[in-house]
Amino acid sequence: MANSNFIDYVKINCRSGAGGAGASHFRHEKNMPLGGPDGGDGGRGGHVILKGNAQMWTLLHLKYRKHIKAESGKKGSGNRSSGAQGHDEIIEVPLGTIARHAETGEQVAEITENGQEIILLAGGRGGLGNIHFKSATKQTPMYAQPGDPEKEEWFVLELKVLADVGLVGFPNAGKSTLLASVSAAKPEIADYAFTTLVPNLGVVAYREYQSFIMADIPGIIEGASEGRGLGLRFLRHIDRNPVLLFVIPATSENINKEYKTLLNELKLYNPSLLEKSRLLAISKCDLIDEKERKKMAKKLPLDLPSVFISAVAQQGLTELKDLIWKTLAVENP
Repeated sequence: MANSNFIDYVKINCRSGAGGAGASHFRHEKNMPLGGPDGGDGGRGGHVILKGNAQMWTLLHLKYRKHIKAESGKKGSGNRSSGAQGHDEIIEVPLGTIARHAETGEQVAEITENGQEIILLAGGRGGLGNIHFKSATKQTPMYAQPGDPEKEEWFVLELKVLADVGLVGFPNAGKSTLLASVSAAKPEIADYAFTTLVPNLGVVAYREYQSFIMADIPGIIEGASEGRGLGLRFLRHIDRNPVLLFVIPATSENINKEYKTLLNELKLYNPSLLEKSRLLAISKCDLIDEKERKKMAKKLPLDLPSVFISAVAQQGLTELKDLIWKTLAVENP
């Protein structure tokens, strides 16, 4: 998927359909020129609906479609005939999409399952025909209800990647290489910062035909919570990952300091992220010898499960997957 095709934020204007008016009509038959009321109801206006589509990964299709309008309901007619319902406008979105009111920021919808549908804006109710207003004292009501008006609202749609494990680390920490090694994902890999400009998802096969989803989030830098670098644009994708895997290279000058810096950026962005399960992968361990590895292990945070890995040399990957699976089992008993 080309980087330019990944869109995770759009603002759209939605308008539901107005309800059709009820009919004011009377029966006109050969032997009954002045029959009773038989005006039918107006049709409901079309809804604007969000629908989850597991085959979609981006909001690109909405980037240039700023105005979405559902069809209005049709007017009722004689012989108690109701007007046709307005056509619903269905907006297909990737799983992990949330909708907010553009002005208030209030979240109004969240799509997490394939085929899930949520009405974003309800269509107007159709008006009642004059047949409903006949009574013992009013045999020939000359009026019917109008349909309810359309509704219009601006919404912001945000995509937050759905994954079991989110990779957290500075640029060039080896996250993309790790994802490519344990899954069929093909992220761009190079030896410079910000190679990854979009989140990449990979399905990691595990023992006995089981699997979990891993997300490579673009590298965090100090100040990301304030919008520096890729900033808030991609920090939102970490919100949905129950397990955060911190990836720090063995060549780092100070692993503990780097870990605390990453943790601080998450805390500044959203303190609730610190409640998630955390694991540590020391990447590129093939670049240090066994003696350095043992010395480094003694200085790692005691409360943080960790494993030394090398995606290039295929070292420690089985141990890492075992650790992730064990942690996921705790998160989802």
